[in-house]
Amino acid sequence: MEAIIHELEVAEEFLVNYVAPRANLIDGDVEELRVALQGLCDRKLMALRRPVEFGGPELNETSFRMFQEAVARRSGSLAFLQTQHQSAVSMVAKWGSQELKQDYLPRMADEHLVGIGFSQLRRPGEPIMRAREVDGGYRLDGLVPWVTGHLFYQEFLIGAALPNGESVFGIVPFIDLEQDGGAITFEGPMRLAAMESPQTMEAILTNWLLPTERVAFVKPAGWLANNDMINVTLQAWFALGCARAGLDIVDQAYVHRGAPFIQKAWFALDEELGRCRGKIMENEEDLGSRLRARAWAIDLAARCTHAGVIASSGAANSIHHAAQRVYREALVYSVSAQTQDIMEASLNRLVSRGKV
Repeated sequence: MEAIIHELEVAEEFLVNYVAPRANLIDGDVEELRVALQGLCDRKLMALRRPVEFGGPELNETSFRMFQEAVARRSGSLAFLQTQHQSAVSMVAKWGSQELKQDYLPRMADEHLVGIGFSQLRRPGEPIMRAREVDGGYRLDGLVPWVTGHLFYQEFLIGAALPNGESVFGIVPFIDLEQDGGAITFEGPMRLAAMESPQTMEAILTNWLLPTERVAFVKPAGWLANNDMINVTLQAWFALGCARAGLDIVDQAYVHRGAPFIQKAWFALDEELGRCRGKIMENEEDLGSRLRARAWAIDLAARCTHAGVIASSGAANSIHHAAQRVYREALVYSVSAQTQDIMEASLNRLVSRGKV
């Protein structure tokens, strides 16, 4: 427990004293983001779910989500970038082969960073990233429409559909490369309304050989959809952090203006945020309840950041103002890891506000 508290205290000190004052710079400048990411690496905060046997600290679920919320509160771009690698660490630790664990996990806190690229497996219809088994591994063909962290991460964990409906996951380079009769190329970085500095790319793989030693695991048909339903509230922690960032701006506006109605709005939204956070922490077994909690967090992120815009008045329209940055970040958290069920729950929330 002391180790966990220490990790969270180290993270909070860095986020408050370094990241928060530079959040707008980090949002718009790749090199500023690189320095912030290196700060997490220097403090061994980039592999928080890594098992103790590979260097730890193996934070429990609640503590790790508190960390993710804290990062999102201070910088959406840093939160978006670092979580790609944290997810890769967790997946390798949970399901990776013993050889892959021994090769990667000891280096993943600071030395070797890995992104993720498997959102295409959520798309209905014909797979856009396919794999076929061959001697020595798998050949990959197709498109990864979103992979974040170009020139930050050396490799990324890709997911590809097999002919039998299963999916193979493995680690591939995050640079343009031709080898073994195949090629991997990247297009971008994408122009995005928010969180552009993490450098999100599109990857095209042509007859790319994923060698056996870089295969992480194979999952059965429907696995990702089932996993998304189990973990439906996890992305909500980023929305909660974004909502808190919006309320921080409302509070600053109250200090500046002294208008009682601004403070009244802060109290009301803060109280609701507390209730929503409690609901997320319950992570109830009933899927409908978890979907409604996720939709509530998304809704709150939008409303709290909008409150930050309104309380900041015309200044919020400046590209250099924090209010418009966090308002744009709420857009990202509205659709991150979105499934059809989450989309439906979010839209239902919008047309029936006031219901929990």
